[in-house]
Amino acid sequence: MRKTCAVATASMMMLMLILTPAQARDATTDLRAFADAFDAAQIAQDKGALDRMAADDLVFIDGSGKRHGKAFFIDGWTGADDDYDPVTLTDRVILPLGKDGGLASAETILSGRSAGKPFRARIRFTDIFRRRGDSWQAIYIHVTRMALEDAPKP
Repeated sequence: MRKTCAVATASMMMLMLILTPAQARDATTDLRAFADAFDAAQIAQDKGALDRMAADDLVFIDGSGKRHGKAFFIDGWTGADDDYDPVTLTDRVILPLGKDGGLASAETILSGRSAGKPFRARIRFTDIFRRRGDSWQAIYIHVTRMALEDAPKP
């Protein structure tokens, strides 16, 4: 916990050297809005939005540690036999990294049905975004599977 706080504090101090306080607030708000839209596109299985929001050179590290690209990531969210329940994000971090970069990280329980069978998985993810022109794109996504039985009780 102490190390995590030190890293976050150091990151924020570096950000303050790059951006004014108003710019940092604007960057956080803008980044949070994109991260929210990106998460919503995944749950809604919106292939068009995901195609626009994910960079062509996206690096996706799945829960088993395997590296994949954009097509694999999008196919994983848009399977015809898949349906996702709404998610609640916990322990969320939105961290701008200058005016053209940032990350969003959170924990969630992902559930739904795949090929008619229910599933439930607890994950922590980190999405790294880069601004390209007037819009953001996901450039790197890392997912870690976590034990369901260790999940905090609501």
